[in-house]
Amino acid sequence: MPSALPDGEHVPEDGALPATALAGSADRPLGFYLHVPYCATRCGYCDFNTYTATELRGTGGVLASRDNYADTLIDEIRLARKVLGDDPRQVRTVFVGGGTPTLLAAGDLVRMLGAIRDEFGLAPDAEITTEANPESVDPAYLAALRDGGFNRVSFGMQSAKQHVLKVLDRTHTPGRPEACVAEARAAGFDHVNLDLIYGTPGETDDDWRASLDSALGAGPDHISAYALIVEEGTQLARRIRRGEVPMTDDDVHADRYLIADEVMSAAGFDWYEVSNWATSNSGRCLHNELYWRGADWWGAGPGAHSHVGGVRWWNVKHPGAYAGALAAGRSPGAGREILSEEDRRVERILLELRLREGAPLDLLHEDGLKASHRALTDGLLQQRPYDEGRAVLTLRGRLLADAVVRDLVD
Repeated sequence: MPSALPDGEHVPEDGALPATALAGSADRPLGFYLHVPYCATRCGYCDFNTYTATELRGTGGVLASRDNYADTLIDEIRLARKVLGDDPRQVRTVFVGGGTPTLLAAGDLVRMLGAIRDEFGLAPDAEITTEANPESVDPAYLAALRDGGFNRVSFGMQSAKQHVLKVLDRTHTPGRPEACVAEARAAGFDHVNLDLIYGTPGETDDDWRASLDSALGAGPDHISAYALIVEEGTQLARRIRRGEVPMTDDDVHADRYLIADEVMSAAGFDWYEVSNWATSNSGRCLHNELYWRGADWWGAGPGAHSHVGGVRWWNVKHPGAYAGALAAGRSPGAGREILSEEDRRVERILLELRLREGAPLDLLHEDGLKASHRALTDGLLQQRPYDEGRAVLTLRGRLLADAVVRDLVD
């Protein structure tokens, strides 16, 4: 979750939504994102809304403490129940992210999940995920999560190479993420993801292949592979600006993506979103698919974003300000926007085109249809789905996904 928040209109103190946002809600899936903003150290590339103990010291008092964070977040879950009123939906997905959620006690994560179960109910086949730093869990911790209802875990691996991890300021040791997969399997997790990053300064093609081989060898059923984005204001951006490490160019990113798709396809993983591969449909991340398909989700925690029925809002960033608002009986919302039909059409194109199923051509206006035909001719869209009324990216199209989207939206 990026640290910058947009502008927007005022959020009512009680968090109330327009009646239009709740209309027809029973026909839309509902998910929860729970943001845990704490990290032991700050990674050099990270621009997320996260805080180390040093960064919080003296800025929020006891309100910013992770010791009572679960209770604070549960207060927002209860607020969500009030705002959504008699909404009959059970929650389809829960995703605990950060930050490093597993810096909290396992019992805290289980209590947060329990609050959602108590207030809303969980669908019988609900997907319940937490992110985890490999150094912040052990077999007992993972067993406690599984016993508490979590059935999916996502480990931040990033690379198998020590020199690459050092550039990223990652604190785990090579081999630990792979061991975590085995520990998660032993604890009873059927679904395990590893996150990888490619394009780190100093990484070679061989380094990247070694990371892929290590990740695949560990036996997850899902792998996410993201190109490194150097965000302004991060430690890595400052190091690049000073000439301490080189910047990786777009051609290198493209080559690494092709390597990833080749290696993972050969290992039985299929892409289902531009940056995500799974061994089966059941291995896909259902929570992220809620985002990509414009469903409803409530984001609880500092800086978390939510979307219900075409209304999008976001919370105040700082953990102290967030806790203070809830303690005072107010919504922690910092701003919101009501999406127009055109906004929602454009977002559908932006997000659904990234999926293996693609986007319906009937979302496109006249200029977008013309652009889609050019993209088809240029080998960026697949012919058969196009004939059936859908824009689906080819492998080359995935490399140029952002450009294709811009053309289709225009």
